[in-house]
Amino acid sequence: MDVGQHTSFTGRTQEESVAMRMTTTVLGTLLAGLVFILPNLAQADQDLETAKLLIKMVELGRGVISEQQTLINDSTRGDKGVTADFVTSQIADRFKKQANIDLAIPNSHPSIKLLQTMLESQKEVMDGAQPMINKQGVGFKAFLPATFARRTGAAFYKKTGIQVKLTSIAYRYDGNKPDEFEQEVLQVFADPKTPKGQIVSRASMVNGKPALRVMKPEYAGPSCLGCHGTPKGERDITGMRKEGWNEGDLAGAISVTMPAR
Repeated sequence: MDVGQHTSFTGRTQEESVAMRMTTTVLGTLLAGLVFILPNLAQADQDLETAKLLIKMVELGRGVISEQQTLINDSTRGDKGVTADFVTSQIADRFKKQANIDLAIPNSHPSIKLLQTMLESQKEVMDGAQPMINKQGVGFKAFLPATFARRTGAAFYKKTGIQVKLTSIAYRYDGNKPDEFEQEVLQVFADPKTPKGQIVSRASMVNGKPALRVMKPEYAGPSCLGCHGTPKGERDITGMRKEGWNEGDLAGAISVTMPAR
């Protein structure tokens, strides 16, 4: 053994002991980091799933309103039965079938409280719209699927701080104007090379705080064309000019901004 080299009672040299301690420290740090990262990855996956489910609820709600649009605009009828309970029961039933989640059962999903809050927001919007929906002598009530979705998003945001909005390059309502991220993703959706229906998600900073951004494209269906179809430039029932869409054209997207939890 060289002069000056010390051996511990374990038989290791001092240098070997130091190296061992350093290795143990590094491994401990890596493991601690892994313990921190894994729950955060799990939370990110859950947040993405929750955002998709919130989008599904908005889609279902708009579908119910679209189905009832002719009845809503019937000027000859008073009480039309398009009540908050009717609409939300339709949404809940369809959501259960499509997402396999019963909104009436506590703890049926990790994000059940947020999903129930979305349903509560939809109910509030329908409750507030009853006087106009049931008004006789008035045809067009200005209560459209987009109106329902916009008001629901506003009510949900007040309760949760999670933004769920409609957006489009050809937006009509200022609140639907795309921000920088949404503009970028809408351009991706408009690219013919992008698979139809592809959802885009990204972690980013919003107002200086981390958030999950999720967008799902929407395409023009038959019920959209009365207001947004052809001929382009013609005034629709709302007084706005039609965009000239054809069935299947990109109409916009549903955008979710979920602050990190």
